[in-house]
Amino acid sequence: MSNTAVHNINVASQDVLITPEQLKSALPLSEAAQRMVTGSRQTIWDILDRKDPRLFVVVGPCSIHDTAAAIDYAKRLRELADEVSDTLYIVMRVYFEKPRTTVGWKGLINDPHLDDSFKIEEGLHIGRRLLLDILELGLPTSTEALDPISPQYLQDLISWSAIGARTTESQTHREMASGLSCAVGFKNGTDGGLTVATNALNSVAKPHRFLGINHEGQVSVYTTKGNRYGHVVLRGGSAGPNYDSVHVKLCEDALAKAKVPQNIMVDCSHANSNKQPELQPLVVEDVTHQILEGNRSIVGLMIESNLKAGNQSIPENLADLEYGVSVTDGCIDWDTTAKTLRDMRAKLKDVLPGRNSQ
Repeated sequence: MSNTAVHNINVASQDVLITPEQLKSALPLSEAAQRMVTGSRQTIWDILDRKDPRLFVVVGPCSIHDTAAAIDYAKRLRELADEVSDTLYIVMRVYFEKPRTTVGWKGLINDPHLDDSFKIEEGLHIGRRLLLDILELGLPTSTEALDPISPQYLQDLISWSAIGARTTESQTHREMASGLSCAVGFKNGTDGGLTVATNALNSVAKPHRFLGINHEGQVSVYTTKGNRYGHVVLRGGSAGPNYDSVHVKLCEDALAKAKVPQNIMVDCSHANSNKQPELQPLVVEDVTHQILEGNRSIVGLMIESNLKAGNQSIPENLADLEYGVSVTDGCIDWDTTAKTLRDMRAKLKDVLPGRNSQ
């Protein structure tokens, strides 16, 4: 008896995708890039373990849609990273997947040509090539771990990953994060509450079993060891910002109650800037003052930054896209980014070395 009437009723088509092994063979990780990944992961772990007194800063475009502009940005960031390296450890934000409340452009991997053609295999090639190029420049990379399949294609190139506010509560993403090879930041829920994130931190630290694909593209059962480098990312919520000293103290208390390390990262964008990207430097300034006043729990920052300020809609004629401007959330421009990080470094360079011994 045919199962046509009950199977894949709403599936229009399916295509076999390149395997992770095939993609990595075509775009292999060089020895220099491998050293960059392993070294940068260790640095972030050391910051979370309080062995390295610096702050780590995840900074870059809200999303990548133009690889030429991304490399342009990365070259500038590489120079700035060297300049502030005694105080701030810079990680470039290289986000390829964008969660959507309803519909919209889902990112470079899903739709690399920004035209709803969804050339996903091409997107994987473009994304992996860009990550390799950024690593070869000497910059560590970060991304949002959104699709549970894509880590097998790209995570060997990632030094820090985020789990977004929409997916922090997802069992699938907690299980996936428990097996990732880098530190993972869990954002608080969209309502600004901390319970979802603290539950996630307890979950991610423990072993899990879940379905995924292996390097040969076969469906496999994964058993993880647990990831002890999960931490919370404060990004504000529907009630407003949550980066101020009162909210940070409430977060410290929640983490202590959950019996997880008091490691806090502040996302300067999203609700913490009231979705006004130009306010991000004020958030950085506030966080800096908290540290000067004795805060010891804030270990990192996230900033949405691009070559130019603001954002733009994707036009029907892609030739009309403005170079260096985000097509998703608005960003601060390069000059503002550089000044913000230089100012932070100047204020904290003599304070951070003794912070962990207080």
